[in-house]
Amino acid sequence: MVDFAMQANPAQSQAADSRARALARFKLSDAVFGWVTRLSALTVLLILSGVILSLFIGAMPTIQAYGLGFLTSQSWNPPLEKFGAAPSIYGTLVTSVIAMLIAVPVGVGVAIFLTELCPPALRRPVGIAIELLAGIPSIIYGMWGFFVLNPFLQGVLGSGLSLFTAGVVLAIMVLPFISSITRDVFETVPPMLKESAYGLGCTRWEVIRSVVIPYTRVGIIGGVMLALGRALGETMAVTFVVGNANRISPNWLDPGTTISATIANQFGEAEPGLYTSSLMTLGLLLFLVTFVVLAGARLMLMRLERRAGA
Repeated sequence: MVDFAMQANPAQSQAADSRARALARFKLSDAVFGWVTRLSALTVLLILSGVILSLFIGAMPTIQAYGLGFLTSQSWNPPLEKFGAAPSIYGTLVTSVIAMLIAVPVGVGVAIFLTELCPPALRRPVGIAIELLAGIPSIIYGMWGFFVLNPFLQGVLGSGLSLFTAGVVLAIMVLPFISSITRDVFETVPPMLKESAYGLGCTRWEVIRSVVIPYTRVGIIGGVMLALGRALGETMAVTFVVGNANRISPNWLDPGTTISATIANQFGEAEPGLYTSSLMTLGLLLFLVTFVVLAGARLMLMRLERRAGA
């Protein structure tokens, strides 16, 4: 018995040593993994900080020369070094408003159809078709707007390249985002709420109006803001059809420009100095506005997720 115990002890000690070495390797792997993930997160923050800092440094000459007057000035004359952001800001706001006015009702309607009214056999094909729209490159939308929509509107409205045309193209581009996000939001409605409403004798429209939309209002707004962030920063498609006229016109059928279109059209020929700095200031302004809009959208969607998980 004693000999057997003495023979077993070395085997047990070897097993214990093996487990200890394996545990040490696991701890080392966990530590390395933790540091790699921390470094990845830090890299993202450093890139974001670097972008903001570089834009701010590049915009400093314009800020020092014009101050807040840069935001309200309508002049854009590079030879005389007179620059103003008002036409670009106005065009960005107008095209985004037009896009939202068209895309929000259609996108929400598509989401309602897919979640509440669509036959099961059609739900997946229609959903895939909408998602495919989101994958089309923006330059394709721009070419379609220039070669198809522009002549059509020229014949119908007497104006082709304009703020309105750019808004319509943007609406088509952001429609898949609004419909997809809104559809996901509608699916968070507890079935018990809808079944209770049906049990009280409500029609399908009454359930949608009184239960589904009120319950998901915050999420719908968040999805719209995400789409707005996409519309604010869109460049190529807008550049094709907006007309690229640096002016402010109350008529939305007139040509105009946007912040991103101005940067894309003029950055290649901009000379160092106030010209380049003015474009950097436009970039900083677009970055800040887009960042605020997207951050607000994320907060609203997070609020809906917490509500759905409660």
